[in-house]
Amino acid sequence: MLNRIINFSLHNRLLVMAIAVILMIGGTYTAVNLPVDVLPDLNRPRVTIFLEAGGMAPEEVEALVVYPVETALNGATGVEAVRSNAAIGLGLVFVEFDYSIDILKARQIVSEKLQSIQSSLPPGVTPVLGPISSVMGQIMLIGVSADSTSPADLRTLADYTIRQRLLSIKGVAQVIPIGGDVLQYQVLISLPKLKASGLSIRNIEEALQKSNLNTTGNFFNRQGSEVLIRNLGRLKSVSDIENIVAGYKDNTPILISQVADVKFGAKFKRGDASVNGKPAVILSVEKQPSASTIDLTAQVEKAVKELQS
Repeated sequence: MLNRIINFSLHNRLLVMAIAVILMIGGTYTAVNLPVDVLPDLNRPRVTIFLEAGGMAPEEVEALVVYPVETALNGATGVEAVRSNAAIGLGLVFVEFDYSIDILKARQIVSEKLQSIQSSLPPGVTPVLGPISSVMGQIMLIGVSADSTSPADLRTLADYTIRQRLLSIKGVAQVIPIGGDVLQYQVLISLPKLKASGLSIRNIEEALQKSNLNTTGNFFNRQGSEVLIRNLGRLKSVSDIENIVAGYKDNTPILISQVADVKFGAKFKRGDASVNGKPAVILSVEKQPSASTIDLTAQVEKAVKELQS
């Protein structure tokens, strides 16, 4: 058999050379375009579920939030393993599927199971699926710091400018900002004033929830044309919140400003970040499983340089 191959090659030199050239060109093209990663992704398809349960202790999160989700997913199609973590106010559930299950199909299976148990979860707890990312997905940490910029302005810049630019890059799964001050509207209730008004904290919560809404009043027919009627109730400033009617006492409206102080301040921090000992915001960039680490890193570095200029 080997002699026949040798004889055929000797008598058909041009054909053999042509085949060799074609194979060389194809091999070179494949090598140049071959995705390169630090480590091969040998992990099974995995779906991550985030469960925020504000104010709950880890034991409550495990028993009331994580356990029902784990129980529902253990018997799902193609599920190989279900693992979870419970912390203060947060539960994480990791669902691993068989290698034959496509990641999009896996996410659909998880979504269907979560919908079936939504009513059994505590009020205010809504399961959220994490983005499709690789287990070895963190490719870069980007630090944002400045001597003359406040932590709040740094976090705002990171959230609404840098993060949005990085997410627009093909292959980036998620960008997680860490550190800085997250700004929010804060309603600081005065208990003596609240007691004197005859209202409760629940009254304040309901008033805030109902006031921060845009509603529609159908259409108004004017000379043959329809005009949309809308009630613009979205809150845009501290004064808007202060003027919300929280309730009534002796037919007199009681405003939020009469029972609480309203301000625009930083959210309570449970972590921080620094660069060279200075306060900063760190952005963790994670890639999608199919993205090339080298190519994606180059694109992220290019985007960072554009933002710096």
